[in-house]
Amino acid sequence: MTDPKHAAPGYTKADMDAVSDNPEWTAEDFAKAKPFTEAFPNLAKTIRARGPQKAPKKVSTTLRLSPEVIEHFKSGGPGWQSRIDAALKDWVAAH
Repeated sequence: MTDPKHAAPGYTKADMDAVSDNPEWTAEDFAKAKPFTEAFPNLAKTIRARGPQKAPKKVSTTLRLSPEVIEHFKSGGPGWQSRIDAALKDWVAAH
């Protein structure tokens, strides 16, 4: 962080430079860089990509809901979006 605009409030550029052990990369640094798979081939082999979905794909969308609805579903913890999906499926089946 050598740019004072990006320094944390209350810290000067000199403060940030004094504690920084990660200097900005130069063009030479970028030229010497290697892809992850080349730099760490054994580690790269252990990383698996996500396979095909087992369940039918869902469609990503934007939906505006009232704060009360969101608060209700989020209060149940993780999985709140899936619970909204299930509630809407129940409503569609009933109508």
